[in-house]
Formats: sequence, structure tokens, C-alpha cells
Amino acid sequence: MAGFSPELAVVTHGGGEKLEEPLVIRPTSETIVGHAYAKWIQSYRDLPVLINQWNSVVRWELRTKLFLRTLEFFWQEGHTAHATAEEAEAETRQMLDVYTDFAVREAAVPVIPGLKSDSERFAGARKDLLHRSHDGDGKALQAGTSHKSRAEFRQGVRNPLPR
Repeated sequence: MAGFSPELAVVTHGGGEKLEEPLVIRPTSETIVGHAYAKWIQSYRDLPVLINQWNSVVRWELRTKLFLRTLEFFWQEGHTAHATAEEAEAETRQMLDVYTDFAVREAAVPVIPGLKSDSERFAGARKDLLHRSHDGDGKALQAGTSHKSRAEFRQGVRNPLPR
């Protein structure tokens, strides 16, 4: 959970009793998805795996902003696994394009697509693509993020390509 520590909420008691182990409230689903992929992907024939999920996220936000980022929020995530880095990169870019197209054409929100800086990067990512918009007072709002995850989130997932 390194890199997520400032955002974690840790539960130590439940039902009036102390828990045997502390429970970390879902800061990210990459670790769970990586574990599932290790079970699901046995052959190159299993690829690509494309998963879309909607879920609640709880993060210990130091500065919440009403309607934008609160302690708990509803979140859409896509998780994919590909045979090659090139396929993963193409999927990441395609999804950023989908998010950007929706923001501009459907939601009428002008956005600027780009790459996150190293200091802004998601703790579990190798590379982050995103689009930004601006609120009424000129502050940038980050949205439509696509991450290329680090290997730590894919532990146990072996390369199923024939040699």
C-alpha cells in the first residue's frame, strides 16, 4: 500500500469488537484485480481481458471539495490485460480518447488531454494519461485518467504467450 498511505482509512473495530487484523478500506482495486487476473489468465487465448467496473471508493482526503472529491465517491474503472505492451498502450490511449470525446461532445465540457507529471502520477502507475478541464475560478480539474500499472499489481500473472 506504499504510496497510498496518506489516503487510507483503516478500520480497527467492527460490531463493537476489536478486529484481529486492521481492515484497509478500498483505496484502489488494482491489487484485487491483479490477484484475479493471476487466476483467470492461463493462456494467450485468454487475452485480452477487458473489465469495466463501477464502485464506491473511500479515501482519507485532506481537502475535500463538494461534488468533486469527498471522503467516499462513486468511481468508474476499466482494468485490462494484454499480450503486448503495444496493445496495452493502444487500449490506454483509446480509452482516454473515449473519455475526452464524451466530455466534449456529450457533457459539453472542454478538456485538454495529456500526460501526468511524475509528481501527479497514481501511486500504482508506470504512466498516466488524463484530460483536464477548468472550473469557474480557473483551477484545473483532473478527469478521464488512464493508468499503465506497474508490475507489482500484476504479481502472479505470468506471460501466457507461446515461446
